Amino acid sequence: MEAVEINAGEFYLRQLRADDRVDDRPALVGGGLYPDLDAAGAHIAERADQWRADESCSWAVCDQLTGTAVGETSLSSTGELHCWITPDLRGKGIATHVIAAVLRFGFGFLDLPLITARPPDDAARHVAAKCGFTAEGPLGVWTRLR
Repeated sequence: MEAVEINAGEFYLRQLRADDRVDDRPALVGGGLYPDLDAAGAHIAERADQWRADESCSWAVCDQLTGTAVGETSLSSTGELHCWITPDLRGKGIATHVIAAVLRFGFGFLDLPLITARPPDDAARHVAAKCGFTAEGPLGVWTRLR
């Protein structure tokens, strides 16, 4: 599938990039996800491959005015959702806003019947609950039906 951009109001979601015009690698390193720019670049290349193979849709979460990446979100073809926001911007409602947009895409465009998440901490579980997810079983899986 071709990468799809999503306008989510104050933020927009676009494919991760590392080229001569836009470089999201510093956000990935600054967010603590990758130790260096090379590892972040490999992640961006992997995400592009996943788009082409219809395995996963992933987006850089970008400030609408500056285009600066402030996080990443992804939705696999099996309906597994992931989202992170840079540490300095957590707690400002960005993840809730982004997840709501990704849910609309997953249920509407991809026609998924179920989306799951594995929130790693209390803050992420709070966001999941605000977005309509419910805890399912002892493995930390949260689900959201259409």
